[in-house]
Amino acid sequence: MRTPLRLAVAQPLCRSHDVAGNAARHAAAVRAAGARVVVFPELSLTGYELDAAPLDPADARLAPLVAACADSDALALAGAPVAGRHIAVLAVDGDGARVAYRKMWLGGAEPRHFRPGSEPAVLEVDGWRLGLAVCKDTGVPAHPEATIARGADAYLAGVLESADDAAVPEERARRIATAHGVWVAVASFAGATGGGYARAAGGSGVWSPAGLAVVRAGTAAGEFVTATLH
Repeated sequence: MRTPLRLAVAQPLCRSHDVAGNAARHAAAVRAAGARVVVFPELSLTGYELDAAPLDPADARLAPLVAACADSDALALAGAPVAGRHIAVLAVDGDGARVAYRKMWLGGAEPRHFRPGSEPAVLEVDGWRLGLAVCKDTGVPAHPEATIARGADAYLAGVLESADDAAVPEERARRIATAHGVWVAVASFAGATGGGYARAAGGSGVWSPAGLAVVRAGTAAGEFVTATLH
């Protein structure tokens, strides 16, 4: 049987193009959360800057985050643009960082800057199979369907939504949880960033397989919340 999994969703202050500073703030969130898995928002390491340079997973600026994961026995799932021009999720642990998933469903101006990923991704952590998603993926039913068909028992997403659309991530999370009987965790950008997002929604949270909100963050940058999946 799987052991309970302590998971955090974080919405750190993210400054545009400041990879070093953002990595340090991600590291601080990992250390403070004390969770086995910490999920961060879309493009959290660069901010939502569609012209940001691709981030090499071996970039030395990620060293503080790698160290925090090593010290905390944690896996961080952070957002970044990567080579091939993809919006990606980096899986960061004490051994370093790697590209774990490339966003499949692009929205807005993203297709002018990025290419869609080709397939869903599921990571295994302590017997839990964790499906990965980025923002618009969560609004396309085919994405959670395909991800959960790979055996995912939790669906983890990093998103960016404006404060005016703050209800959207929750509505999608509830729908996915109840339709598929899985845990859903959403790390939602807070504060200001590029792309016209002067005020992002925040409100990161974790929903049970019954669609109930187990824990929710507020709207401020720098917040995180934790829940135990069982």
